[in-house]
Amino acid sequence: MSRVGKMPITVPQGVDVKIANGQITVKGANGTLVRAANALVTIKNEAGVVQVAPANDSAEANSMSGTMRALLANMVNGVSKGFEKKLTLVGVGFRAQAQGQKLNLQIGFSHPVVKDMPAGITVTTPTQTEVLIKGADRQVVGQLAAEVRAFRPPEPYKGKGIRYADERVVLKETKKK
Repeated sequence: MSRVGKMPITVPQGVDVKIANGQITVKGANGTLVRAANALVTIKNEAGVVQVAPANDSAEANSMSGTMRALLANMVNGVSKGFEKKLTLVGVGFRAQAQGQKLNLQIGFSHPVVKDMPAGITVTTPTQTEVLIKGADRQVVGQLAAEVRAFRPPEPYKGKGIRYADERVVLKETKKK
């Protein structure tokens, strides 16, 4: 059996996990997340502890139990603490501004780039060169951060562009005659 799948998920105070009709619903302070349960996995919720086990002895069910356990743990963590990604803008004149559910970026193009945020995601700009994306769904937060970074990824010669806060950009040496 999967080592990850064997670990129980402890549900913190204020988080409610319901399993019904092939749907897993997790409610907490940061919102509600819903995911379809996989038929290869059995999920039990007993006294604040969620257990995930494979439904049969196949290798696919074994691997899916670890995957479902990780997804459930991320759902529980998301509705209790939340997830965040921090992006940094590097370049002269590069700046970001959060306007409600929109992120306005000036990143060296002739026009500003505007990105709409979906429901459940908050975007803030502590400084003009920092963007903080927060939300309960880990997948959505990571995908949005990747989409914002894709507008102007860091280039390898000067390092200009949008990068994750913990990302290291290896700079290349320029061509010599």
